[in-house]
Amino acid sequence: MKIKDGYLLREVAGSNIVVPIGEGEMDFSGVITLNDVGAFLWKNLENDTTEEELVEKLLKEYDIDENTAKKDVAEYMSSLKGAGFIAD
Repeated sequence: MKIKDGYLLREVAGSNIVVPIGEGEMDFSGVITLNDVGAFLWKNLENDTTEEELVEKLLKEYDIDENTAKKDVAEYMSSLKGAGFIAD
C-alpha cells in the first residue's frame, strides 16, 4: 500500500503539511498537519510498503515498544484509508 498520487508532504514554517496537487485538489479541500511521527510514516508510505514494515521502521526510528507501535500504525493507517489517501 502507498499514498495515492495527488498528495505531497511539505514542511512549511516548521510544520508538516499535506498538500493536494493535480486531481488531489478536486478530492480534498482542507489542510492536514502531521506531527513528526505522522510525517515519518507518510514518507515511508510514498513507496509501496506494508503495515508490518512500517512497524519495523517505527521501532528502529523511535524509542517505542512493539505493541504501541503496532497499535499506532494500525490507527494511523485506518485514518488514512478512511480519508481516501491510500491507493488500493
